Amino acid sequence: MDRMACVDLAALPLQVLLRAQPEWRSYPVVVVDRDKPSGVIQWVNERARSQRILPGMRYAAGLALSRELRGGVVSRAMVDDVTAELLQRLWRFSPRVEPSSSDAGVFWLDASGLGRLYPSLELWAEGIREDLREAGFASSTAVGFTRFGVYATAKAGNGSVTFQNPAQERSYVRRVSIDRLRIDPELRDTLLRLGVRTLGAFLDLPAEGIRKRFGAAAYELHQLARGEGWTRLCAREIVEPTERTVYLDDPEIDSDRLMAWIEPLLAELIAETTARREVVAAVTLELKLDNRSACCERVAPAAPTDDAAQLLGLVRLRLEAMQLPSGVVDLTIRTEGAGRSARQLDLLQEAPHRDLDAADRAFARIRAELGDGAVSRARLSEGHLPGAGYDWEPMSRMTSPKPRETGVRPLVRRVYAPPIALAARGRHEPDGWLVAGVAEGPVEEVVGPHIVSGGWWAREVSRAYYYVRTRSGRWLWIYHDQKRRRWFLQGEVE
Repeated sequence: MDRMACVDLAALPLQVLLRAQPEWRSYPVVVVDRDKPSGVIQWVNERARSQRILPGMRYAAGLALSRELRGGVVSRAMVDDVTAELLQRLWRFSPRVEPSSSDAGVFWLDASGLGRLYPSLELWAEGIREDLREAGFASSTAVGFTRFGVYATAKAGNGSVTFQNPAQERSYVRRVSIDRLRIDPELRDTLLRLGVRTLGAFLDLPAEGIRKRFGAAAYELHQLARGEGWTRLCAREIVEPTERTVYLDDPEIDSDRLMAWIEPLLAELIAETTARREVVAAVTLELKLDNRSACCERVAPAAPTDDAAQLLGLVRLRLEAMQLPSGVVDLTIRTEGAGRSARQLDLLQEAPHRDLDAADRAFARIRAELGDGAVSRARLSEGHLPGAGYDWEPMSRMTSPKPRETGVRPLVRRVYAPPIALAARGRHEPDGWLVAGVAEGPVEEVVGPHIVSGGWWAREVSRAYYYVRTRSGRWLWIYHDQKRRRWFLQGEVE
């Protein structure tokens, strides 16, 4: 009989955050959608939950409940990178692994026939948990006979469970609490109010009335729990890493001589990637130094490519920007493959008026020389103060502008970060404040004040904002900080 297993890394985004910030493990920790007081809490650890901090709250509300609260943002890209790392680890235990597309941290594994390689499936499942524990992740595993059975058992979070027969699995699954599953909170609360607290009680409900009373999501869950609607295991194809390692006879610190080693290795890796009908999406360099330290650098072209000259240029820029404290003794170069886009396969391409690809290649060179955060763009966000009304996010691709026709030319407000401190205004100063100096002339028009106060969740703020026009015609945006009793230039209107 076929055997199947499920591995669940509960609250994977939270585990990713704690892995990056291990010193936070003794504090209440949350994952938020943006690192601002108005951000929404998405995941919480047990220490935060014990202080009544729950998902769905604002970050400011959590800080009001606990001053020790720590929070951070975990992007989808970070979760995808960790998922790829976990796949590499799980492939050591089974050649057929399927990551869940809707529930991050859930993996199904084909356990059939592994009893010939391991003394028992119990030891096999414990080996998976131990391997993930060494990588810094907590997990639970279940080995059984059906996809939903092992999924629900792993979600119950009781360590490692192995079923000997289908009847034992069905009996266990019926006792699993329904709030352990990642289902819609409104559906979960409705079922709990009706006294449906376990999967067994949910399965006993008539299937005909579930869709009418609870909706399509509840009906789909009921079908899956009954073993209907599941597809066959869609295992992710194993991808062997493409890498080359060279051991240098003498420590080397000169970038030109290092490039002489890198160039033939990268050419081999590009040829190997091309043989897979892929192109190179990124190049990673791992350098082991003579002082027993190591460094890892990753560069990515504007778009996946097999152009060796473009990739070598990016690697050279990154090497020249590095300041190595000691000579390199071991050099490992690794490439990440990606499928060719439909545009790359086109024989005839219409030349655009603006070459956005050229701009992307220029940005890639800037990132290679100055770091991945060197190219970014502003994104509007919710913030209490004007300086918090936008965030900077990495910019990977240039997009075509989409101007809109307007009848009135809009004004542009330039924001200074940080605000510029202005000279104190004398108490007995006559009319005509020289806020921008003698060259701009005195202030001739004032609009305001516009009061902004709050910030009790971190540091209380009380400001009075004004728009002032100088004799030269400049409109300045200033404010008086009542806590600090000083004037500041926040920006100007152009």
